[in-house]
Amino acid sequence: MRYLWAVPAAVIGWFLVGFAPTYLAGLPDASTLFVPATSGRVDLLVLGGVAGGAAAGFLLGRIRYAVPLVLVVAGGTWWLSGHTLSARDLLITLLAASALGAFFGALGTRSSVVAAFTLTLPLAWYAARPAADLGDFQWLWQLNGLLVAVGLTIVLYVCCWRRGWRSAYFWPLLVAAYLFSFAIVDALRAVSAGAGRPAGDLADAGTDAFFQSFEPLLRDYWPWMVLAVLLAIPMTALKLRALPPPPPPPDPYADRTNDAVLSDDLDWIDQPEPERKLLARREPVG
Repeated sequence: MRYLWAVPAAVIGWFLVGFAPTYLAGLPDASTLFVPATSGRVDLLVLGGVAGGAAAGFLLGRIRYAVPLVLVVAGGTWWLSGHTLSARDLLITLLAASALGAFFGALGTRSSVVAAFTLTLPLAWYAARPAADLGDFQWLWQLNGLLVAVGLTIVLYVCCWRRGWRSAYFWPLLVAAYLFSFAIVDALRAVSAGAGRPAGDLADAGTDAFFQSFEPLLRDYWPWMVLAVLLAIPMTALKLRALPPPPPPPDPYADRTNDAVLSDDLDWIDQPEPERKLLARREPVG
């Protein structure tokens, strides 16, 4: 019965989380297709596919269901948009990104640490969107800093969802993965902006954007990231205090009698006592 609502919810989540913001912002060149068949939208194919696939994986919770479903949905939506097989490289990119997101999203339902790592790239992509849409907005750095802090807080909070403070050892790795996610977003945007250029120039542009993205994050947004860590600590503590105490471990001898738990050196108590043989009483000689 669960999959009666999980399957349609996963289909809707794949589109809403992965591609609805792009439709709300308007596709380039007044296009109404699902994704224009140009390499200039490779950032949307990769980032949207991973984000949408992760949402579908979280909703379904099973790899054997999530991965085939997103492959069918992505391929069907591509075909309904009117694209031909001439753009099969972009189709393969979309399918691979969606399947990868669905795989880690389904794994995240079993491990909160995996779920936190899965959320780093989608949250970084959404946190970086106002920077491209608002232009020279006066409070742009405050807005971006707030979004960066919220995304990092969510990632750290989700990491400790199941195992508590034992998962806090992964926080440094999560912060590093979060920073690398911003670098991946900038690199993909640089590659998309240089569509049509030689492959060597695209590789150089993507590499430069990848390494240059760390400087503004560490220079301008480090107070927001520190604030995110300080906020995640009490949030995790309050969440753990609200949980009921764990049940006591089951007694392995609950269904056995008391005699069953005696040590080996007391087994002689349960053994039958050997029959004593009494000697005949001898009468004294008169």
